[in-house]
Amino acid sequence: MTVLVEVWSDFVCPWCYIGKRRLETALSRFEHAGDVEIVWRSFQLDPSTPEGADGPVSESLRTKYGVSAEQVVQMNERVTTLAAAEGLEYHLDTARVANTFDAHRVAHLAREHGAGPQLHERLMRAHLIESVHLGTPENVVRLAAEVGVPADEARRVLDGDDYADDVRAEIDLARQFGASGVPFFVMGRTHGVAGAQPVEVFDGALAEAYSRAAAPTA
Repeated sequence: MTVLVEVWSDFVCPWCYIGKRRLETALSRFEHAGDVEIVWRSFQLDPSTPEGADGPVSESLRTKYGVSAEQVVQMNERVTTLAAAEGLEYHLDTARVANTFDAHRVAHLAREHGAGPQLHERLMRAHLIESVHLGTPENVVRLAAEVGVPADEARRVLDGDDYADDVRAEIDLARQFGASGVPFFVMGRTHGVAGAQPVEVFDGALAEAYSRAAAPTA
């Protein structure tokens, strides 16, 4: 028996990385963790970001929310502190704006090579901790190659439109499930968890999903 856990997230979403770590903590103490399969699905935190966009995320947040530079610093400090509690050393002050659609396309390629989870982790770390610009094709190719995705295949994907429909379909599916933001977790296609909830919430959600999957059918 396998319990499918689908996670919609975006590589540039600081809350998504925190939610990922909290889910992993819950799994580490879940007695049926070996029966859980996690699939990382595509979502764009801000699809309106122009292709090829660059610049400080902090400036983008200031403009988007109409707040002061000082308020942005306070926002970033808050999420950085929460990330640190999960073992993540964010550097949001130097993070770069990027349209992530193409990176998601390469993530679909990574799935075919059995490296979907590894690339999802690598791209998050690159953006949120290392301040790598994910809108630069060569950066995405390099990061994909680090987790075992052939560089020539990644370049081919970025040079064309492979997996574009797959990315859009997953974004549409998230909306069908009621997701308006990420992270968004769907457990066994029966119930969802929205946001980077406390570990205890994931404990309960995993237990419930497993219980439903194990229940005898009429």
